Amino acid sequence: MSKVLGIIGGGQLGMMLTEAAHNMNEEISKIIVLDPTENCPASKVGAEQIIADFKDEDAIKKLSELSDIITYEIESGDSDTLKKLQAYTEINPSPDTLKIIQDKLLQKQFLQNNGIPVAEFAIIENKEELDQMIDKMGLPLLLKMRKDAYDGRGNYKINSKSDIDDALDLFSGKSLMVEKFIKFEKEVSVIAARNTKGEIATYPVVENIHENNILKMTIAPGRVSENVKKQAERIAEKTMEVLHGAGVFGIEMFVTSDDEILINEIAPRVHNSGHHTLQSSDTSQFEQHLRAILGMSLGEVLIKSPTIMYNILGPATFQGEYNVLCPKKNNIFLKMYGKLESKPQRKIGHINIVDKDNSGMNELLTQVEDLKKNLVIEPKQT
Repeated sequence: MSKVLGIIGGGQLGMMLTEAAHNMNEEISKIIVLDPTENCPASKVGAEQIIADFKDEDAIKKLSELSDIITYEIESGDSDTLKKLQAYTEINPSPDTLKIIQDKLLQKQFLQNNGIPVAEFAIIENKEELDQMIDKMGLPLLLKMRKDAYDGRGNYKINSKSDIDDALDLFSGKSLMVEKFIKFEKEVSVIAARNTKGEIATYPVVENIHENNILKMTIAPGRVSENVKKQAERIAEKTMEVLHGAGVFGIEMFVTSDDEILINEIAPRVHNSGHHTLQSSDTSQFEQHLRAILGMSLGEVLIKSPTIMYNILGPATFQGEYNVLCPKKNNIFLKMYGKLESKPQRKIGHINIVDKDNSGMNELLTQVEDLKKNLVIEPKQT
């Protein structure tokens, strides 16, 4: 019997989950999203919408009453409310897992306690403790908000003790932690899934390139050694074994110069670095997430064709309605998110460039450079 799917969050990830759900109409009869933005991206592809804040307890209860199963595309839901509701509505990933991941300190403690490698970290309560941690861990040092931080927001790189006052002023009133700065060679990630029966599958390691703390490009598969691939996938599998609940998780990692791997952060949801799977794999991360939470067998995770995912970010030159002009080729796949307004650094779409004819990764990288020159994001003419 098909189920009503509730999703906390209706942004681009919710949109692509909704699209995947439409292709599984024997299992899913309706999609309802909870999102504060009227006409959110998911609503534009057929999801019903409850317009409310992600943490609105009454709205979450309403979503629970209307849904057979709830999942999320953003970590901002009220995990305590969700935990109470799981007695009545199936919720995956587990609200306990969501609560751990929502707090960067709890996340790092959880990973460390389970023998999973992370950078050195500590809780910070005041300026004196921050000063002590700088003496202990050295500079630069990362000061982080424990909650409600993403895409680099909520992080401050302290390069000298003269930065301390500015850093603490920026995060005044917030719960904070520090983390040792890792001089990494590459940033990589693994998209991992576990279904309700405990089956685990991991997509191949991908390489991520960030600009201004926002993911700009994902190279799939990643340009890393076999040793790094095996280590990263082993760490991802162990992480999935100890976290509760089913679904797709995005596991971001640092690779050091001596091939040591440390987990940076975990997302309990489909992830930007998994968008390549829409074209590179038989089973996209969005279908995989739905298969996992529905208790179905997991789909194929091999990369059939090397693919580079390139994020389309709003330019710094304007804010408002926009047009995007993208080169048209049979191996270029444009995905816009239906966001009416462009804002500086806002994710408004992505492009997958697929190696259809086995021309190699260097050719794909050349195409990316051409794309950068020819992709136009301009104000919409009224």
